[in-house]
Amino acid sequence: MPVSVPPLIADLDPWLQAALGLCGLVLLAFALQSVAQYVLLNTVPRLRERLGARWARVFWHDQVLRRLAHVAPSLVIQAGIGTVPHVHPVAAAVIGNVAVALTVLQLVRTLIALLDAVLHEHEQAPDGVPTATRSIKSYVQLGKLLLALVGTIVIVAALVDRSPLILLSGLGAMSAVLMLVFKDTILSFTAGVQLSSNDMLRVGDWIEMPQVGADGFVVDIALHTVKVQNWDKTITTIPTWRLMSESFKNWRGMFSSGGRRIRRALRLDTNSVRFLTEAEIERLSRIALLRPYLEGKLRDVQQTNAALQAQLGAQALEPANQRRLTNIGTFRAYCEAYVRAHPRIHQQMLLIVRTLEPTAEGVPLELYCFTATTAWVEYEAIQGDIFDHLIAVLPEFGLHLFQSPTGNDIRAGLRPGAPTAMAALQ
Repeated sequence: MPVSVPPLIADLDPWLQAALGLCGLVLLAFALQSVAQYVLLNTVPRLRERLGARWARVFWHDQVLRRLAHVAPSLVIQAGIGTVPHVHPVAAAVIGNVAVALTVLQLVRTLIALLDAVLHEHEQAPDGVPTATRSIKSYVQLGKLLLALVGTIVIVAALVDRSPLILLSGLGAMSAVLMLVFKDTILSFTAGVQLSSNDMLRVGDWIEMPQVGADGFVVDIALHTVKVQNWDKTITTIPTWRLMSESFKNWRGMFSSGGRRIRRALRLDTNSVRFLTEAEIERLSRIALLRPYLEGKLRDVQQTNAALQAQLGAQALEPANQRRLTNIGTFRAYCEAYVRAHPRIHQQMLLIVRTLEPTAEGVPLELYCFTATTAWVEYEAIQGDIFDHLIAVLPEFGLHLFQSPTGNDIRAGLRPGAPTAMAALQ
């Protein structure tokens, strides 16, 4: 559309008129950008704070508004390039195409900022504290990638003044190459969808994956990688697709249950296992935790021995034919009673004290229970207190821990006057 030119400018050279017109158009474009940025960043945030809605914090995020204001200059140039006098049609077309490309670029950057705002809002609680929840970072990164691809196609199409469909048809012929280039991206996205849909992994989960050296808390779940902060504060980066193709252990169930397992054994010296004497039974009966067990056990033993005496007669007086209490069995009952009375042990979970198969290192007496807390420091303190007490009380039952001979044991045996092995056996 022809535009009237002021008389003073009409007297100038056509090239100078075109240059002045372009300079005025550029100044107008950036002036409108400043106005748009001022309005968007000073008026909209007040309305956003007044509404207080989550969608307002996302769509009216400061970064989104700032990038949206950058769309104004290219729009002004697209609309005003036809009003500049004496601009060659080819130059006007090139400038218009570049302005369209810049408009698409700024719109893509605005949408990327919107995706970042969605991710930030998703990872924040209402009070602004980060929350450990399912991560959508992989979806956001995939969205950015798709926006970048589509934006690149449209920008190139605008610059060469061709339809984007022509470029897309050319990309179709390169699908095999694209599949090879984006192979890891496709694998990682598929793995991320499966991990999220099956709730297999969240930010904040403690996982173990020995094959990659990972043992710690998940701190980030992205499109291509999952970052794990190990207990030594190092960071292990795992490709997302490996979490689906290989096995890993997730300790989230332990934290959600409220109890942490204790599974540790005392290895007792086999030579210290024996029957209890009457005097020892009388002494152990004064232990409050053992009194109910001994009363019931002695009653059963007496009934069994009485039945054996009626059946075997005089042979029932032989110790091997009688039923008798052992120190290891009584100690096992004491351990169970002690743990059941412990205030920091979870009483609603499995609790068992059992004797395992004897080995060359003695008789293992295993304690299997759960603490009432999952905190590591408290868990170790509780476990330490329990086994400190059980080890210290072993002599009361005539039991000893198995321990391999040390240098001191050998030196003591070689001292003059030390009893020989044959004398010890006699």
